[in-house]
Formats: sequence, structure tokens, C-alpha cells
Amino acid sequence: MSKTRIQTDHAPAAVGPYSQAIIANGFIFLAGQVPLVPETKKLIEGDVTVQTRQVLENIKAILEAAGTSMANVVKTTVFLTDLADFQAMNAVYATYFGDVPPARSTIQVAGLPLGAHIEIEVVALA
Repeated sequence: MSKTRIQTDHAPAAVGPYSQAIIANGFIFLAGQVPLVPETKKLIEGDVTVQTRQVLENIKAILEAAGTSMANVVKTTVFLTDLADFQAMNAVYATYFGDVPPARSTIQVAGLPLGAHIEIEVVALA
């Protein structure tokens, strides 16, 4: 089995010993993305709606660097620090996926890096 690392400057760089994404066996596995602005490397200011949009834009940029798109996402895992934000997150999330949205799990967590409200990880077809 071979694997290929994906790296783009259009999404936040990895801040530890991990890759933005790995292509293996026809799938792309993205590391969880928090709402960092690639240019500033800082958390975007705003509520979960603003943060969700930034996370999905980061994911979109990584997928494009891998030669694919949001249309090929097959599974997402959404981590929220407050499930009361679910409806607001879902409204933004729905605009990024077409008529066949990916399978999804949504989990409430005690905390996320840098105080983010949301983190999303993705598996897509290469």
C-alpha cells in the first residue's frame, strides 16, 4: 500500500506531527480542521456559523489540492463544543454539499484546539 501526503498553503498548515491529508487506496483522509484563517494562522472571530464556513472552506481547499472536490466527500465527523449550535452549523454545512450529502456523525466535545467551537474531519474519494 502506498500513501501520498497532501499539503496546500490555501488551508492552515499542520501544527503538529500530522498531515493535512493523506491519499491511500482511492480515499483521501483529512485531518480534523478547525476554523483557522490560512493567511493569519489565527482562529476566525465569530460564532459557530462563521467558524463552520471557515472550516468548510479549509476542507474545500485541501480537497482541491488533492484533485477532488466536496462532491466526493463520503463521510464527515463534526465535533461541536455545544450541541445547541447544531442548527446553525447545519444551515451552513448544507450549502457545501449537493443532493447526495455524505454520511455524518456529530459529537459534542468538552473542548477543541484554540477554543474553537467546531472541528470537522472528512473522508473523500480520490
